Order: sequence, then C-alpha cells, then structure tokens
Amino acid sequence: MTKLIATPLSDLMGAEITEFDCREPVDAKTRDAIIEALYRHQILVFREQDLTPEQQIAFSEAFGPLEMHVNQANQGYERPNFHVVTNLDDNGVPMPDPPPEKIFNGTRTWHSDKSYMPRPSMATFLYGVAVTKEGGETLFASLTAAYDALDEDEKIRLGGLKCVHSWEQSLRNSRSRPVTEEERQLSPPVTHPLIRTHPGDGRKALYIGMHASHIAGADEESGRAQLFALLDFATQARFVYAHQWQKGDLVVWDNPSLVHKSAPFDRQKERRHLHRTVVRGDIPV
Repeated sequence: MTKLIATPLSDLMGAEITEFDCREPVDAKTRDAIIEALYRHQILVFREQDLTPEQQIAFSEAFGPLEMHVNQANQGYERPNFHVVTNLDDNGVPMPDPPPEKIFNGTRTWHSDKSYMPRPSMATFLYGVAVTKEGGETLFASLTAAYDALDEDEKIRLGGLKCVHSWEQSLRNSRSRPVTEEERQLSPPVTHPLIRTHPGDGRKALYIGMHASHIAGADEESGRAQLFALLDFATQARFVYAHQWQKGDLVVWDNPSLVHKSAPFDRQKERRHLHRTVVRGDIPV
C-alpha cells in the first residue's frame, strides 16, 4: 500500500496529496484509502503528476468503469471514455470562440457531472496539461455543507421532493446550443431525490445544479425557480473552494456531494488544456 500524505487545502474541503505517483498500479488497500480520503475531503489534488492519456485512464479505472459523455457535438471526444477540455488548436494556439449555434456553456455553470443519467458520476478526474496564469480556476461548492446549513423544517420539506434532471433542459439553462436528436435519445430525463444520501458515508446533500430541470409533480416554471434559488443558496462564498491550477495537477472530486464549474479566463490569450475521465456511480437514493 502506498501511504497517502493528505494536507487540507481549506477549512471547507479539499486536500493536497503529495509524494504519490498515479502512474503506478493501484492495489485494493491504496484504492480504499483514496476513496476514504475522497469522501472525507470531497476533492483530492494529486500534485506533480506526469500522465499520458493511457496512464490516466488506467488510474481512473481502478475506481470503477469509465463512462462516455452525452455531449458529442463539441470537440474533445475522440475517445468515448476520455475527454480533452481545451481552448487550443492542434498547434497549441488559442482558438476563436465557436459560432452561437455551437456554443457550449455547460462547464461554466454549476453542475454535478452526469446527474441527468440514471447512474450519475461517482468521481471525475481532471488533469492539468496546460493551465492558465490568470482565471480559469475550477470552483467547487459543497452540497453537504449547504444542506447542513438549512433549518430543520426546510430539510424535512425538501426531503419529500424529487427532482427531474435533463440534458436537454441543461443546455437551455446554460444558454448553450440546441440539443441534438442523438443526445435526446441517449439521455432522456431522469428523476432523483432532491436530497441525496451519499453512497459512501451516508451524509445528506442537496442534489441540484444546472442539469436539474424542475421539481417532479410541480409546475415546471415555479419548480425550476425554486431549484435556481436553492442553487444560489448552495453556491454562496462560504460553501465554495476555488482550485488554483498548477501544471501536473490531477484533481479528483466526489460528484454526489458537490457541484462545480470553471471560472472565466481570457480564452484568446490564456492556454488551458485538461484531460478528463469520469467513473460511473450509483443510482441516487
């Protein structure tokens, strides 16, 4: 077993893991130690990594099966289980913004990965190949801390509700391009509890974000307004950690307990190139 050296990154969440080589095979005890640390800290940052795509895939697969992304209309999805997040062309030069009909703003809005699927993501692995000097942080908001901050009557009220999550509505919520018919077929709307019990540690959390369409059984517009108000509450500064990227960071986060988004940056001057893999999770309860 490789010993984990975890140093908290904030009082809220996040821990830095040093002296750990993600290229090495992961045995069962090391995997369990990493998962335990992930549940405790919600975000793990493995510093100073040097990973090929194949090595990142192998490390990620130690924690479960990888999943493809529904979004096939934007660049970066040449491999079904490996996603390149970049603003660079093949020569490493920042690209111009796409035309309006191809714009995808989903990564710039608060979301929990794949919450629009029957089995949403367990953990996301994001590796910094080229990182911005200014802006471009990844922001995380703790949905467990937000739930804990609710008064008891609100916890009881929300605990009886279910929420419809929809990729098609997510594109509308984020003012992105229209959904394609293939995407509509791949990801019909699903219903999950509005208050989710974490599959690993049993903690309660709000389960919301821009993929959330409306409250099941309620008027869609008024239900959507309630969800947006809850998201505003959950993403207050007191619940947020901003990760300042360093080249070679492998950032792993626990999707059942938080939402995340990318901060703005000058896309025509800064270089941002990240590799992403995602491990499939459990059916929310």
